[in-house]
Amino acid sequence: MSTDLTAQRPDSLAGGPDDAGAARRPTADPRRWPGWAQALGVYLAARAFSTVVLLIVARTQEANYWTPASPSYLQFTGLMWDAGWYQQIAETGYPAELPRGEDGLVQQNPWAFFPLFPYLVRALMRLTGGDWPTIAPLLALALGAGAAVVIRRLVERGAPRAVAARPGLPLATVTLVSVFPTAVVMQLAYTESLAVLLVATSLLLVVERRYAWAALAVLALGFTRAVALPMAAVVVVHALVRWRQSRRGEDRLTARDLVGLGGLGVTAAVSGVAWPLICGWATGEPDGYLLTQGSWRGVREIVPFEPWGYVSRFWFGEAAPWVLLGGFGLLAACLLVPAAWRLGNELHVWSAAYPLYLAAAIEPGSSLARFLLLAFPLGAVTAGVVRRPALARRAWLVAVVVLMLVLQVVWVAQMWRLTPPSGWPP
Repeated sequence: MSTDLTAQRPDSLAGGPDDAGAARRPTADPRRWPGWAQALGVYLAARAFSTVVLLIVARTQEANYWTPASPSYLQFTGLMWDAGWYQQIAETGYPAELPRGEDGLVQQNPWAFFPLFPYLVRALMRLTGGDWPTIAPLLALALGAGAAVVIRRLVERGAPRAVAARPGLPLATVTLVSVFPTAVVMQLAYTESLAVLLVATSLLLVVERRYAWAALAVLALGFTRAVALPMAAVVVVHALVRWRQSRRGEDRLTARDLVGLGGLGVTAAVSGVAWPLICGWATGEPDGYLLTQGSWRGVREIVPFEPWGYVSRFWFGEAAPWVLLGGFGLLAACLLVPAAWRLGNELHVWSAAYPLYLAAAIEPGSSLARFLLLAFPLGAVTAGVVRRPALARRAWLVAVVVLMLVLQVVWVAQMWRLTPPSGWPP
């Protein structure tokens, strides 16, 4: 069966028996499903695969800080790693003061984690009477389903040249995002599902020039993950392109457009710094958010781009500069290939601005692969590298899917499963 599920079979002759049979079985062929249903089906199939992997790996999980040995699916997806921090926020909120150790340094604390996802879970817990390990993973799964539907629509509306060059690109993009090695996090008690949904929604609303609604989505993004600032770059480029087109007489900018774009730009900038400012105001320490982030780092001083130097030297020694050069060269190639230029401006700019922001803001570590999930437009680039013939296009997609699924198994087994230190539990 073709992987380009949007392709339609020729209609039967009007009034013929085949036509009557198709009417009786409108959903028998996935290629005839609505686009949103195709995206949802692909996403759920990918999550079913991830569920099997999680269940198998959970059987080998030893007793640890968060779960007993061989935890249930909900324990494994709802309590492990940073899920514990989000649970604490949902149940007790944020501390009024930053905790400090005997050395006076700020210790790890909930202020490093943004509030929208845990507060949504808390609202559902109160509404349904459910507990965190049940509600949080299920909410993440549902938000991821919404993200898959929006991504399909975003590629369709935001990359028309790419879709014309590579038939079936919207669904192929959803497929690659859904099977990405760390896409399993979209059914864990983490914020990635909500963040992907809000990024895709923000980009789609900008593409459709619904600036007021886009501002609401960007504002919500600012309370989900620290990724709102790259969206400001998208807004600026979008505004400049529209202004240039208006000067040429191709696309008139109205006063309403100018107000909307201005408000959206301000919202993106404010959203990018709102949570650190709130942290500083609530704790009485203006740099409290940065101090908290520093507690997770090997070097507490937060200097843009600097961690890549000492982290790469730790792992690769004298070869570190070449490894960094190769990594950034690969990213640059992904952004410069023809498949990337065929994306719309909004998707292309996000694909460049977000990784650049990551490079400046984070200390690279085990979470990096998870953070890259938000660079989902690169899935459209990957799928669009091979356009024709159809057989080669399908073979390329299948090969990438298989590779990503294998890497997903590796990620769950090596990164999500915790090997406790010797002597645990005490």
